[in-house]
Amino acid sequence: MSTSETGVATGGCEMMENLAFTTEKAVGSRARIGLVVLATDYTVEHEFRRIITMPGVDFYEARIRNSPSITPASLTAMEPLITETAELILPGDELDVLAFGCTSASMVLGEELVGERLKSAKPTAKTTNPISAAFAAFDALGAKRIAVLTPYRRDVNDIVREYIEKRGYTVPVFGSFNEEHDPTAAAIDADSLRNAVATITAGRDVDAVFVSCTSIRLVDAVAGIENDTGIPTTSSNHAMAWHCLRLAGVNDTLTGRGRLFECTL
Repeated sequence: MSTSETGVATGGCEMMENLAFTTEKAVGSRARIGLVVLATDYTVEHEFRRIITMPGVDFYEARIRNSPSITPASLTAMEPLITETAELILPGDELDVLAFGCTSASMVLGEELVGERLKSAKPTAKTTNPISAAFAAFDALGAKRIAVLTPYRRDVNDIVREYIEKRGYTVPVFGSFNEEHDPTAAAIDADSLRNAVATITAGRDVDAVFVSCTSIRLVDAVAGIENDTGIPTTSSNHAMAWHCLRLAGVNDTLTGRGRLFECTL
C-alpha cells in the first residue's frame, strides 16, 4: 500500500507507534495490599471493599483452591498451594502487605509457616493473616479476656480456643453456630450475629469479642453490636483489613467501623 508525503496511508489508516508518554504510580500509590482468598469465600473481598476506600490504597486478590467443608484435613491441604497462589498477585511487582485469608487454616498450619509461604512469593512484603491480625487487634484494644464466636464444628473450635489461649489470652466463653459448610456460614445474617454476640457476652466479664472466620459478615454490623454490648468487637476480616492498613503505614481513623479503627498498632 502506498502512502502520501504526510505519512497517511492512501488506503485508509495512518499507523502511529512509539508515542511519547510519562508514568505515575496512580493505582496503589499509597499502599498495595495483596490477599490470598479461599475459593469458597463470599465475604472477605466484599468487607475489604467496605473498609479500604481511601484514595491510593488498593488491594489485589488471588483465590486458593479449597474444600467448602471446613475440617482440619481440608485446612491442612491448602499449605502447599499458598505460595503459588500468592505469586499470581501482580507477578514481578512488589506489595506493601500480603495476607492469607483463612483464620482456621492459619491456626492449623501455624502463623509462622503461613508467613514463610507468603514471603516465598513476595519477599519484601509484610505478612499477616486473620489470627495474627486478631492478636494485634486485642493488643491495640488492651484486651486479654476474649469472647469467641465461630461457625465451626467442635474439632475446629477446639483448635481455635487452644491456639488463642496458648498465645496468652483467656477465653471465658466460646460460642459456635456449628456450621462447617462455608457457603452457608457466609449467609448467616446480621440479626443472628447480633443475637449470638449478645448471648455469649451477657453477664460475662470480657474485654473484647472476636468473631472467627472470613466468611462471617461483621463490618457493617460492628458499630451497632458495640453500641448494644459496650464491648469492643472485631472479626477475621475486620481485624485483617485493619492490620493490613496499619502494616502498610495507613493510620486513618474510620468512623462507624468500630473502636479498632480508632487504634494504631
